[in-house]
Amino acid sequence: MLLTTPVSELQRIFGVPDKPNLKARWNVAPTQEIPIVREDEDGRHLVMVRWGLVPHWAADPSIGARMINARAESAAEKPAFREALRRRRCLVPLDGFYEWTAAGPRRQGHVIRRRDRAPFALAGLWEVWRGPKGGPPPERPLESVTIVTTTANATLSALHERMPVVLDPADWERWLDPAAPPSAVRGLLRPAPDDWLEVAAVGPRVNSVRNDDASCLDPPSAPPPDAPSRRKAADDQPTLF
Repeated sequence: MLLTTPVSELQRIFGVPDKPNLKARWNVAPTQEIPIVREDEDGRHLVMVRWGLVPHWAADPSIGARMINARAESAAEKPAFREALRRRRCLVPLDGFYEWTAAGPRRQGHVIRRRDRAPFALAGLWEVWRGPKGGPPPERPLESVTIVTTTANATLSALHERMPVVLDPADWERWLDPAAPPSAVRGLLRPAPDDWLEVAAVGPRVNSVRNDDASCLDPPSAPPPDAPSRRKAADDQPTLF
């Protein structure tokens, strides 16, 4: 995930008063903190949460590493997501996201952005974990988020069969409304129009979560003719969607 837009601009676009200390990020990975926009009785707020939803009933927070996405088709029935879909929907602001394809012995990264490079928002679900049932509570409640996915549109289908739900700004208010039942927002969980986003190949630096600077967006250079295959490293970025 990619987010370098200044927080003051995010405040304007999303209509939030909060100004967390957001530094520019070019290579956000699951289990790291990301900003979300959510709504309560006081209005919209921009807050930092962990990417990888930890259900309120979880025995420990490690389950979040397997909950970075929620399928739109089944979120209403899954125990991990159904309460969040009813009451805790959010926007995940970003400038772009990554997807990978196989390229011989290498993995080829691709950045997906709006054609005008403006920030946009994914459909998210957030949750609060207050510790295991009957066990000691954590120092503070853990807030986390998952990103809702759907079938890929024509622009992204060559990369992956699925994509995150990109919400039209005209639908943000309806998605955030905690009073709206899941039936009222189900129609928003659809692939983005084919002309909203564009795909560009990037170089190998984005493949490692250790790299988090503007060079992650550098275009790829030609690989050496006999590049050896390698095992997956612990810090490799996973396929996200």
